[in-house]
Amino acid sequence: MTEPRLIHLHLVSDSTGETVDRVADACIVQFANVTPKKHLYPLVRTQRHIERILGTIERDPGPVVFTLVDAVIRGALQEGCRRLQVPAIPVLDPVIGALGSFLGQTAGGIAGKQHEMDAEYFRRIDAMTYALAHDDGQGTWNLDQADIVLVGVSRTSKTPTCLYLANKGFKAANVPLVAGVPAPEELFRLTRPLVIGLTNDPNRLVQIRRNRLDSLAQTEETDYTDVEQVRQEVTMARRLCAENNWPMLDVSRRSIEETAAAIIALYSQHRGANA
Repeated sequence: MTEPRLIHLHLVSDSTGETVDRVADACIVQFANVTPKKHLYPLVRTQRHIERILGTIERDPGPVVFTLVDAVIRGALQEGCRRLQVPAIPVLDPVIGALGSFLGQTAGGIAGKQHEMDAEYFRRIDAMTYALAHDDGQGTWNLDQADIVLVGVSRTSKTPTCLYLANKGFKAANVPLVAGVPAPEELFRLTRPLVIGLTNDPNRLVQIRRNRLDSLAQTEETDYTDVEQVRQEVTMARRLCAENNWPMLDVSRRSIEETAAAIIALYSQHRGANA
């Protein structure tokens, strides 16, 4: 097996750098046997800053991926990259250009505009507060204020999925389903939220639970990690969801992002059906 190819990847942004970092991550994984060493330069808004960045690029040559809206600043970066003979890739240009053509408008060119503290920002903060207050079966008295309620047995990624959804602005709560313990009555009286069950392959659940116990230095065998008991838990959860017409998602081979995307699609259908 050949050694991974190490490349220097320079990420330049006039804002927080979150966008260019995520785009770079999404693209680089498409190439086999490549290990990037990322150099992130956020809040780049002066030519002096560009000069310092070009010095680093000259020392560690590699592709430059950037999100810069100021014409003078981006021009200085592109000219420097031409001189150093490294590619400079403006990742937002194709999208902004296509949107501008469709809308018949010219982009405003305001750095970091997507991070302004507008109503959407405060909606996400409110959703995050709600998710934390309604994690793992807490706060069932006002579950009806949720957009989405996730149910499932232990270690089916309910909490991280709720937090991811909250970051997207959805009020998400989660309720654990425990063998031998009745689900809270409030769950069955919900009229507003979409209730979705999360499930996982029993063998994978056992491994995840064992890893969790190992991290807590708890190695004794219990029903929590007994595969037959876990199968019964999963069957119980599936039956409960079927009886209440709650859709279920198998998260066995899904990332948190993929699970959340599927949930958002179901929520959109739910809202359309109840409009």
